[in-house]
Amino acid sequence: MNKIIFHSNGIKFLKNDNYPEPASKNIPEWYMKANKYITNPITGDLVLDEYGGRAPSFKSCPAILDILNTGYVLKTPCDLFFSERNGFPYVNTPSEYKDFCQSRDIMPEFKIPEGYYENAFHWYPDWGVELPDGYSAMYIQPLNHYNLPFLTTSGIIDNDKVNTPGLLPFFLRKGFSGILPAHTPYIQIIPFKKEDWQAEFKLYDEKKTSERFLKSSNLFRVPGGGVYKKIMSRKKYV
Repeated sequence: MNKIIFHSNGIKFLKNDNYPEPASKNIPEWYMKANKYITNPITGDLVLDEYGGRAPSFKSCPAILDILNTGYVLKTPCDLFFSERNGFPYVNTPSEYKDFCQSRDIMPEFKIPEGYYENAFHWYPDWGVELPDGYSAMYIQPLNHYNLPFLTTSGIIDNDKVNTPGLLPFFLRKGFSGILPAHTPYIQIIPFKKEDWQAEFKLYDEKKTSERFLKSSNLFRVPGGGVYKKIMSRKKYV
């Protein structure tokens, strides 16, 4: 099993034991509360599928759960207080963590995501990452955490060579004002092996395409589902 090493960015961040965790321990609450099967929004009754069984909802999709379980997350070490003044966003960070979250200058020519303030902020991560030789890490907004009022920019770092943290810009959603609680996931880290790839293309006519879909449907679209979940690869992040 490969090993990921997290280097603390100063003892001050360890006061509340805010250690990195596997993403699987930080699945968003809205997902946890969701029903595994589709229900009628008016009656609350279960909706039946074409086989007469319970129709699975998005929560029955292994692909969504798999991405929620992949990699590790860093979490905010303290409460952050966001507000708006004269149309501009501001953050109030506790003095002992003042370096962790700060406003930054507008990034010229950077595409501002729609619905977010142009004036950005940045995280100064409380942990740096070290990976085995030949591995890099994707740093991305916690995936499928649509409840978060910010959008962290994405990047890739060769953490087999660099393990000191750098600044991670993020944008705040317009109109958000309030507290971002301590221990909120703010970045998801997914290690991957650096390899060369070459694209290949296979083209199918309508008959062959239909045959491929039928074969896939016969394999995976069975009453009760669960086929893909049984054959999918198992990755561990502990």
